[in-house]
Order: sequence, then C-alpha cells, then structure tokens
Amino acid sequence: MHIRSVLIVGLVCGFLAQSLAPSVALGADRPGKAAIASAHFLATEAGHEILAQGGNAFDAAIAVSAVLAVVEPTSSGLGGGAFWLLHRAEDGFEVMVDAREQAPAAAYPDMYLDKDGNVNRKLAVDGPLAGAIPGEIAGLERLAKNYGRLPLAASLQPAIRIAREGFAVDAKFHEMMEWRIPTIKRWPAATAAYLDQGEVPAIGYIIHSPDLAWVLEQVAAHGAAGFYSGPVAERLVTGVREAGGIWTMEDLAAYKVKERKPTRTAYGDYELVTAPPPSSGGVAIAEILNILEAYPINRLAPVLRTHLIVEAMRRAFRDRAIYLGDPDFVDIPLDMLVSQYYADGLRASMRPDRATPSSTLPGNEQIPEGTDTTHFSIIDADGNMVAATLTVNLPFGSAFMPPGTGLVVNNQMDDFSAKPGVPNAFGLIGFAANEIRPYKRPLSSMSPTFVIGADKRAVLGTPGGSRIITMVLLGILDFMQGHEPESWVALPRFHHQYEPDVIYAETGAFTEQQIAGLKALGHEVEVDDTWGNMQGVMWNLETGAVTGGSDPRSPSGRAIVR
Repeated sequence: MHIRSVLIVGLVCGFLAQSLAPSVALGADRPGKAAIASAHFLATEAGHEILAQGGNAFDAAIAVSAVLAVVEPTSSGLGGGAFWLLHRAEDGFEVMVDAREQAPAAAYPDMYLDKDGNVNRKLAVDGPLAGAIPGEIAGLERLAKNYGRLPLAASLQPAIRIAREGFAVDAKFHEMMEWRIPTIKRWPAATAAYLDQGEVPAIGYIIHSPDLAWVLEQVAAHGAAGFYSGPVAERLVTGVREAGGIWTMEDLAAYKVKERKPTRTAYGDYELVTAPPPSSGGVAIAEILNILEAYPINRLAPVLRTHLIVEAMRRAFRDRAIYLGDPDFVDIPLDMLVSQYYADGLRASMRPDRATPSSTLPGNEQIPEGTDTTHFSIIDADGNMVAATLTVNLPFGSAFMPPGTGLVVNNQMDDFSAKPGVPNAFGLIGFAANEIRPYKRPLSSMSPTFVIGADKRAVLGTPGGSRIITMVLLGILDFMQGHEPESWVALPRFHHQYEPDVIYAETGAFTEQQIAGLKALGHEVEVDDTWGNMQGVMWNLETGAVTGGSDPRSPSGRAIVR
C-alpha cells in the first residue's frame, strides 16, 4: 500500500488497510460444468439446450439473447441493442461486442426541442421518432461467425419455437404493461401482439408471436442481411416512416457491429474486465474502485463505509456527464479517468465527516438512463465466459411496433443529451460529448463485468438505467467479501449519480439509525421500491465449484448449473 493511502486511512478511522488472503493453488483448468443465469427461465433453459448440442458459451449467448427478445419484450428485443463481454478460455482473449443502437442519418442535436427550446420528452421516449437503429441482430451474427461453434440458425431455434408455441405472461410483464398500456394502445400492431381484447393480459395468458418468429426465421436463413435488408427491413422502414419516424433503408444497411477493447482495472488482488465506452459503466466502476482502494472499506462502520462509497459515486457520475460519449465521435481522456493518480486527486476532495454538495465540485459551472434492460451471465464447461446486457431502454422501448415485425422499437435516442444539462428519463445529465449526431451511439450505463482472481472468477451485470453502475459495483464488493452469487444478486442497494444530489436506497438497504447518520453528514436519503434484476455466476478455481444466482426481485429469473 502507498504511504499516502495509509495516511488517508489513518485520518478516516485509524485502521490499517485490510490485506486480502493469499492466492490459492488453482484446481482444474476447466469448470467441467456450465452455469447460466438470466431473467427468464425459458432463456436459461435455451442456453443449456444449445450447450447440450455442442455449442459453447457464445452460442448459448445467442440462444439466451434471442429467447429474451421473445419472452421479455419489456426489457430487450430485436428492436434494441446489446453489449456482450466475452472471455475465450483457450487463449484468454477478451473483447466487448458492441451492438449498441445508433442514430439514423436524419438525426440532429435539436430534434427533440420545441419552438421555445425546451425538450419534448414524449417525442424522445414514445413512438417511432424515439428509436435508434437496432444492433442486436448484427451482434448475434458476429457472435456466431467469430466465436461460436454452431451455425447462427441452430442457436436461434429455441427462440423461433417459443415465439410460435407461445409463452405465459409473468408478473413483470403484467406490471410493466400496466404502466405502458396507454402508449401501447396508440399502435395497432403492438396492441394486437400483446393485449388481450385491448386490455392488459392476465398473468398466465399465452402470447404467441408469429411475426417475430418470421423475422427470426429470415435471420436464420440469411444472417444479419435478413434483418438489415430485404422484406424485414422494408417492413421496419415503412412502418416507422408511416408513423412519423425517420429511418431509411440506408440507415439499416449502414449499421455495423463493433468490437472494443474492454476497460480494465485492478482492485486488491482482483482484475476487473468491464465495458468500455460507449458504455459509461466500466469507466465509472474503475474510477469508484480506484478511489475506494485507499480505504479498508469492509472494516469500516456502516455509515462511514456508505458515505465514502457515495462520495466516490458522486465524483464518477460527474465525470460521466462531462467526458463520456461515443468514442468514435469524441475524444475521451480514458487513461486519465481510470488512473490511480486521478483517483488520488478526487479522493483528496473527500471529507470523512461531511458530504460534498454536488454543486461545489470543480467543473460544475459547465453544468446547469433504461430501467428495463436485461442481463445474463454464462460460464461454460471449458471456462468461456459471457456477460451480456441487452436493452430497449424503457419498458417496451418506444412501445411502437412496425406492422408485420412483432418487435418493439427501442427508445434509445433518449440516452443522448437532447439539451445540455437537461436530464433524460433516468435523471442523467449530459453535454456535447453525448449530443445527438447521425450514426452516433448514445452513452450507456450497461456494465457487463468479469472479476478475475487467482482463486475465483465472477460474471455479473444487471438492468436498472443509471443505477446499473452502482448495483454492479455493490455486487463486485460483495463478491470480494467472499460471498456467493445468491448474495450479490439479492443484496439491498443504494445509489448516487451526482445529480440529483440524493442517495437513493432500496427498502432494507439501511436501518433508521444509518439513515440518520448519513443525514447528519449532510446527505439527503430517499427510500423507494426494489430495483434491478442482477444475474451472476461464479467459478471457484480452488474447489472447482460452479454456482449461480438470479435476482429474487424477478421470480421468472433462473440460474441453472449443469
């Protein structure tokens, strides 16, 4: 530990930094079993079905993604995008497959402003003008061609079967539909696909998706070209434009999946491999952990521990607002943001006895995300790993369905900064780095992550809009305390995102005494309903055990080890 870190710890509580246990001897070089955790049991089963046919984790990821597109349209779908973080066991190669949506060619910075210069939020979240060009299908093809063992068509078969045979409405689908039904009812195709005689379907009601099955069959037969050109593309563009959107056939043809070098950081004896821009998640998590590494964070009293974590979150989200965007369009000072020296400077502004008002942080003079994303985690029997976060942004995306396609269009355009300093649907602010431009990808909070140590490896992630970053952070810290996936995914959560200057806490995260202690330090605390839907798997290299956990907040989720 650096001398400066020891001094800081002394100022905080007088403790010396806690040392991690020494590395243990490795066990088998492959797990021998596979673990899949996803937000829906049908998707988890589909992944194992493909593994049983000789596929690897990357083939299974295609199957899980496609089935989630069918059974969980609240959260992801063929009309949305995704990040797949991959680890290939045979050579240690790691990459993030970026299939994030991108703005159409006719998009421009002020497209959601009214005549008075105010953001018309409804245009940015409801209906076809809110949709960016989808990337998920291009990503699935890349997984199959570059990393899988099976043809793309084979890995899509479970989703095609379920789309035709139908799936039962679960509690989450029912709840989200009740919230989005006024917008769903604006669009006849979505109404016919998801409602029961014009009303929210009851739990257990069977939904069949023949149009979506047809789209998947076109992709199975023709690859990504079966989506980005030909009859599927024609239906998408015609439907979007007739309803007031701006997509063109050229926009779909121009979409390209990208492969990006993951963001890496070390924390204690562990290495984190996580999402790079256009995700803000990996950079923010690295920044927070770099700040916290100077403290014996797990030996501190609960109020002080929470206070320091919140202060680190505050500073990372400030930098998210100022610096981060699509790396193909803006220069991001990435090396600075993830460096320990930068974290040292941020830490110097933190006080152990007082909250730092966000309005007082340097750079604030420049400054006046979706809840129903989904995530799954996979480790296969050979040790290949996938952490995948997929999204349509808000529940059911824009709620618009182009006739004859069976898919809802995302409302990912709201993840851009529609106006400098004006919050999006998740309360996140942004500036020029994340302004709307043609073919640009909006900044994301999705944070698929690997945590790699000498003794164990973890794969985790979650939906939750702006809260994704902090939920994954808390899961990582819980893993490093020696807990199993069932603990990470169930852990009560708290969050701070710089603006608004509030600690949001899940019910049960803090006691009344802890809330009082945080308020005494100058924090505002708000307690609200449960959030997140974390999915995690772990390989213990010492014992050989493979385990998984699916967030108990979503009863349809399932973690299965076989």
